[in-house]
Amino acid sequence: MGRTRAILIWGVLAAVLLIPVAAAAASPLLQWRQPVYIAAGFAGIIAMALLLVQPLLAGGYLPGLARQRGRRLHRWVGGVLVLAVIVHVAGLWITSPPDVIDALLFRSPTPFSVWGVIAMWAVFAAALLAAIRRRLQLRPRTWRLAHTSLVLVIVAGSVIHALLIEGTMETVTKVALCGLVLAAFLKAFADLKVWTSRHRRDA
Repeated sequence: MGRTRAILIWGVLAAVLLIPVAAAAASPLLQWRQPVYIAAGFAGIIAMALLLVQPLLAGGYLPGLARQRGRRLHRWVGGVLVLAVIVHVAGLWITSPPDVIDALLFRSPTPFSVWGVIAMWAVFAAALLAAIRRRLQLRPRTWRLAHTSLVLVIVAGSVIHALLIEGTMETVTKVALCGLVLAAFLKAFADLKVWTSRHRRDA
């Protein structure tokens, strides 16, 4: 039963991650887009999918992954997330530099751009904090509070950014993915008890 349950969990996760990508790939809007723009869009979709994986790894919810291995994967997936965000923004820059500049300067007329930029800087800040964490000699609780605060901004900004965009992502799968990202974050946030003094030991 344990193996069956593990296979079921991994199968459901794979479906949840792949279905939004497949639905976006079938969008008729792609016919009028440049390849670079399409790549940038799918990098954004992949980034959203990775936001679902991250709390599942941090909370130890995926079967077959010991705590230490899950946290190592959490760090690696974080690196891939940063790369996906860079590809997303770089692709948009190549296709329309003025729009990206307006977004980065928070003067874009489209609200989704503001939320996307906020989430982007929070992703970079979280990655930088993780990279220099030991050099700063942060206490475990300080690290958790800082990291979780940034992740909260990332999740909120990314979800609002995605929901406000009417693009290649299919609506139902997009809303479902965003809802699962929020649910996974809240579940991990509650279980890890970041706001209390008694928490799990860091890796």
